[in-house]
Amino acid sequence: MISVSKAVGAADFEIAAGFCDALAAWDAAEVQAYGVAPEEVLAMYHGETSSSLAARYSVADAMMFIARWEGAPAGCLAFAPFDDATMEIRKFYVDPEFRGKGIGSALMRAVLAEVEKGHRRAIVAHTTVYMGNAISVYEAFGFTRCPPFRQMPDSIAHTEVFMSRPI
Repeated sequence: MISVSKAVGAADFEIAAGFCDALAAWDAAEVQAYGVAPEEVLAMYHGETSSSLAARYSVADAMMFIARWEGAPAGCLAFAPFDDATMEIRKFYVDPEFRGKGIGSALMRAVLAEVEKGHRRAIVAHTTVYMGNAISVYEAFGFTRCPPFRQMPDSIAHTEVFMSRPI
C-alpha cells in the first residue's frame, strides 16, 4: 500500500535528506561512465541538509512529498517555482528496494495535483540520460524533451535532459 504525504516536520525532512544523500551517491557513481568528475555533480546538484530542504520546501508555492510503502519511507519528490509562469520538479528519488511498485507515479500524481491548484501554467524537470526510470515516469505524465532552461558547463552538458509539460 502506497501513501504520499507532504513533508511537514523535522522527521519528514530528515527522511528526505536521507533520500537526497542516496541520490547524490548514486548520481556521483553513475556520472563517471560519462567522463564527468563526481565532485562536479556533487557540487552542482547535491549537498542538501534536512534544514535546507525544510527551508526551501516549506514556503508558499513549494512543497516536498514523502512516499511510504506499508508505512516505510520509500521515496520523495519536490517542486518549487522556477519563474513566474513555471514550476520545477526537484529531488525525485525512489529507494531501490521499492522501485517497480508505482511509488514514482504516486509521487508524480501528488505533485501535479498540487501544482495544478496554482497559477503557473507549465512545469519543468531537469534530469540526466542515465536516470532512465525518472525519464519514463516524466514521459508517462506528458513531459517531453525541451531546450535547456538553464546554463550547463560544457563538461556536463552531454548528460543533461530537460523536459517540460503544460499544466
